[in-house]
Parts: sequence; structure tokens; C-alpha cells
Amino acid sequence: MADINTTPLVDVLLVLLVMLIITIPIQLHSVNLEMPGRNTPPPAVPPEIVRIDVTPTGAYLWNGQPLSGRAELETRLQQAAAEAQQPEIHLRPNRRAKYDHVAAALASAQRLGLTKIGLVGSEQFAP
Repeated sequence: MADINTTPLVDVLLVLLVMLIITIPIQLHSVNLEMPGRNTPPPAVPPEIVRIDVTPTGAYLWNGQPLSGRAELETRLQQAAAEAQQPEIHLRPNRRAKYDHVAAALASAQRLGLTKIGLVGSEQFAP
């Protein structure tokens, strides 16, 4: 008989394939967050809160005062980041504001080193 029996070869390859599938780690699409512990005491001094509003036209408001543009927003964020106790940034986008303007404000705050950033008013996006 001149033919080679390939059945054992296929069996070995299938076993190797199953072992490979089992040993590959599962890829999770999650973001790791550091949540505060249960016994974290409240801060002694309440933090300063800075409210940044994004209007439908893409303009920014700093605690209700209009800013001239993104450059002035970055200047104010840089000053806030330089403070000894950083303020809490509450970003409140309007429902009709473009995502680009909201993402630009978040990126600027993160790039400048601000760590206490929150999105406020998400109930307006609920159906």
C-alpha cells in the first residue's frame, strides 16, 4: 500500500487546535477604573467645583461665563491644574453639542493633568 494514513495526523492537529483555543487568554474590551474604597473618609475641605458647559454652537462656558475659544479654555484648565488642590471639573454638554467639542474639552483636561473630571447632565440623553 503506497498511501499514507492521515487520520492520526488530523487527530493530533485537532487536539493541538483545541489546546491552543483553551490557552489563549480572553480579550476583554473593558476599562480598568480605580474606584475609591468603602472606608475612604470624606475630604476635610469640600473641593472647588468648576462647571464647563458646551453649547450647541461649540462655545464653552466657564461657570456661566463665555470663553473666547478653546485656547482660553486650555489656559483656564492649565491654571486649574497648577493649583495645589485641583478643582472638580463638571463637564456639561448640551444635547445638540457636537461630540468633537466635548471630546476636545475632555482631551485638554486630561492632557493638562486634571484628574477630577466628570460628565454631568447625562439624564438629558435618556430616551
